[in-house]
Amino acid sequence: MRRIDMPGRRRLATVLAGALLATAVPALPATAGPPHRPGCDAGTVDPTSLRRAIAGLPNDDATSAQVRVTTPDGCWTGTSGVRDLRGAAPVPPNGRFRIGSVTKVFTAAVTLQLAAEGRLDLDDTVQRHLPGLLPADYPPVTVRQLLNHTHGIPSPTVPPGIEWQLAHRYERWTPEQLVRLGLRNGREFEPGTQQRYTNMGYIVAGMLIEKVTGHSYAEEVRRRIARPLGLRDTYAPGDDPRLRGPHARGYQVVVRDGRTELVDATTWSQTFTPAAGNLISSLSDLDTFMTALFAGRVVPEPWLTEMFTRPTYEGRVLGEYGAGLTAMEVDGQTLWLKTGSRFGYLAGVAATRDGRFRIEYSVTATDAKGEELSRTVQVIIGAAIGMVPPAPPQSAVSPES
Repeated sequence: MRRIDMPGRRRLATVLAGALLATAVPALPATAGPPHRPGCDAGTVDPTSLRRAIAGLPNDDATSAQVRVTTPDGCWTGTSGVRDLRGAAPVPPNGRFRIGSVTKVFTAAVTLQLAAEGRLDLDDTVQRHLPGLLPADYPPVTVRQLLNHTHGIPSPTVPPGIEWQLAHRYERWTPEQLVRLGLRNGREFEPGTQQRYTNMGYIVAGMLIEKVTGHSYAEEVRRRIARPLGLRDTYAPGDDPRLRGPHARGYQVVVRDGRTELVDATTWSQTFTPAAGNLISSLSDLDTFMTALFAGRVVPEPWLTEMFTRPTYEGRVLGEYGAGLTAMEVDGQTLWLKTGSRFGYLAGVAATRDGRFRIEYSVTATDAKGEELSRTVQVIIGAAIGMVPPAPPQSAVSPES
């Protein structure tokens, strides 16, 4: 994708200003929305930094934002911006959005559930469960390696830039097609020896879920996670390119012949990232899911530990990715998070291991897949880090214990 330089961002600001003036859209301040299911009790939490982070939308960087934060002091939900650049309506309360690669947390959870049920083993190979998917001479790739990005299976190569993406935005891809396209490229590394974040491991994991259960990936997410937890907004869209239910529209900046314009990216097929980046959800659903997940109510121990375990090779840690989650050190403790991006939408979740701190956000960024992370998201993340509570003191352990 073409990188937006500062002159380009100024041109984008002009485009947005014209669109907003034409429809008399005010620059709405960040507002605290009503409590959403489940309850979000304000308590004494101070959301000032997050209010500032999302204030003043829409602008050249994003058209709307939704944020929910929970700390030991309480919970706050805020929104900013507009539902649609064609009007002045605010972001709908608890609006749905594309969660991108946050999907991987759900896929990892379903896969680990299957392991807990004895229907597969994390040391099982792709070759055992999906014979013929990989070439006959391909080295064994385990289920665990799919989940922690140490599999080395190559990804498809597509033409660079936004124009190819726009031209193919409604195409339908099958997971088998994507694997075959990827295998045209050479193996990235020997399985288990390196870690590289890609979608491919989760595309294959989605195929594995369907093979082991005999049901679609969408049905397994619904049956195993959404329905038991009461998630009303979370679903896999399959071949449907629409975003159903209340939502803010997403936009993508495009530079053509030196001119900057915004393209509505809301309707877009997600079949290029099945089980890796295709789910739709909401702030309250994501918070419910993360709360239950970290409490061991979605994936039981010891399989849950896989999500918080970084792989090693020859005694060294290969990277920051566990099964579905990413580790980030904050003031002497680990924050476990996952971010996602689809055209028009940036999303993220993060929590401390004990669940005392949680944050979920969605930003309709104007260059969600760009080389530089949205300024709005950067400020949200910075504000969130400042709200992470100190780690609880460790209880003393006597020599006799």
